[in-house]
Amino acid sequence: MSVELIREYWSYHHWANRRLYDVVAALGDDAAGRPVGKQFSEPSLRAMLVHMYGADWFWLETWRGRPPSFTRGDPTYGLKVGTLGELRPRWDTLEAEQLRFLGGITEADLWRPLEGKTPEGRTFNRPFGMLLLHVPTHAAHHRSELATMLTMVSGSPPDTGINSFYREKSGGAV
Repeated sequence: MSVELIREYWSYHHWANRRLYDVVAALGDDAAGRPVGKQFSEPSLRAMLVHMYGADWFWLETWRGRPPSFTRGDPTYGLKVGTLGELRPRWDTLEAEQLRFLGGITEADLWRPLEGKTPEGRTFNRPFGMLLLHVPTHAAHHRSELATMLTMVSGSPPDTGINSFYREKSGGAV
């Protein structure tokens, strides 16, 4: 694990999230807010995006030493986001803050223990670098759910695989 790898993985994470967000936004708020099914972690496309944003926000605040308090099971982490139009600027700001934060990480930070508290007040201790990997991995699970939801609602979504990220980054070269 290296800081360079972490930063690159986060660039991919932001790209993949934005790619699916754009597809959901194009459907409009009514479609994005309609329940798709109870089998998903969140019932609607918008709720899934808000949850993904909330998780990113929660972990950044935790790493900054100011963990937000919220009730376990609240998929929005206590954030009030009613529309996709409200979410995008907040997410853009969060991504910029995440990149600034990641810019200050050193190799020595990756294996240092990070202590935090669960919403119930239980203390946990994890290697900081592994938590930096956890957030994009958590989102990958939900991007998979979003892709399935989008397929059900409007057809197959765009590929969010890392190879597609690199293809786009290189200007479309194979």
